[in-house]
Amino acid sequence: MRPSLRCWSCCCLLLLFSLGVQGAPKDPSAAPEQVHLSYPGEPGSMTVTWTTWVPTRSEVQFGLQLSGPLPFRAQGSVSPFVDGGFLRRKLYIHRVTLRGLLPGVQYVYRCGSAQGWSRRFRFRALRNGPHWSPLLAVFGDLGADNPRALPRLRRDTQQGMYDAVLHVGDFAYNMDQDNARVGDEFMRLIEPVAASLPYMTCPGNHEERYNFSNYKARFSMPGNNEGLWYSWDLGPAHIISFSTEVYFYLHYGRHLVERQFHWLESDLQKANKNRAARPWIITMGHRPMYCSNADVDDCTWHESKVRKGLFGKLFGLEDLFYKYGVDLQLWAHEHSYERLWPIYNYQVFNGSQEMPYTNPRGPVHIITGSAGCEERLTRFTLFPRPWSAVRVKEYGYTRLHILNGTHVHVQQVSDDQDGKIVDDVWVVRPLLHRMMYL
Repeated sequence: MRPSLRCWSCCCLLLLFSLGVQGAPKDPSAAPEQVHLSYPGEPGSMTVTWTTWVPTRSEVQFGLQLSGPLPFRAQGSVSPFVDGGFLRRKLYIHRVTLRGLLPGVQYVYRCGSAQGWSRRFRFRALRNGPHWSPLLAVFGDLGADNPRALPRLRRDTQQGMYDAVLHVGDFAYNMDQDNARVGDEFMRLIEPVAASLPYMTCPGNHEERYNFSNYKARFSMPGNNEGLWYSWDLGPAHIISFSTEVYFYLHYGRHLVERQFHWLESDLQKANKNRAARPWIITMGHRPMYCSNADVDDCTWHESKVRKGLFGKLFGLEDLFYKYGVDLQLWAHEHSYERLWPIYNYQVFNGSQEMPYTNPRGPVHIITGSAGCEERLTRFTLFPRPWSAVRVKEYGYTRLHILNGTHVHVQQVSDDQDGKIVDDVWVVRPLLHRMMYL
């Protein structure tokens, strides 16, 4: 017995040693990687986030010239992140916020320290105030495997098409997988987009592992709620990001449902008082209230949790968003694209038969979760629901152009059809209509 026990112990030690060696890069590097931007909500600012494998100083050098010296400096902080997986891999997440940026001006930057610098990236500082027309790329459910929309998004970004990205939950599939190596791979994949545009996020169900720790650590969103819920202003719009996941993972704290709900109500009250400056209120959350997909997800149930709340009556969001006149609700989770007629409580509230999205009497829902992941596309039911206007089962993403205080343009880009626009709609709300919410 003793010789076999000794052999078994040796095998276990060799296995653990092998796993430990595989758990970190062969040569832990101080070179920055996984560089991405976010807007911290303060005009004239931008936050740069990146990863290293050893602790270093956190500095961004930036300027206006593509080549030559970068005269401006900003310092920030570094935080260790230990993944919850078996190997307990440790990453160092750096955050630096640039301030005093001139609106609409293009900057060149690199990040890192004397121990290693990133290559140079470019971004354009967001314009201030409500009187401009931001264009956003919107999508959810983008994976490290089968990221079908990503090449076209990269090309769009290189052409300077967008001002920001809204990623409506579900990243990498999953960021915690393979001891968070999949998260590393995903963050490297999106760098050509995310290092050039503010990449704004909300959590989805695929971020749940270890209490959303990879999501919270890797992204830097405004506010002090670890990116679970926050809001920001962009042109003539007030954009609210929130977590639908608090309704489903109650073991992380039922109090989060109530906390978020009261924060949402307070934020919506403030946004309505500011309607004269920012007429549009837009929300983004991962799991939809409605959908007509052929599965058993929450949105297929009549009393969905996001819509009606816990136990069908506590902290439901449809009544709250309707009360405060949310104009446009962006969702993902279903791996398809669906646009609904203006809707409240299963009733269609079109503006008119001829122009349903002009002065609609209910919010407009857009479900855009077909950017591409390992789970492929989601089928629809054979017959559309009476509240469903357009359904597209193709890979793609959404363009959202907030033209001015009265007009918003929504387009769906099909990657399957080489970038063809497969849905195109204008939402029009005269300013006088919004006075009812003040």
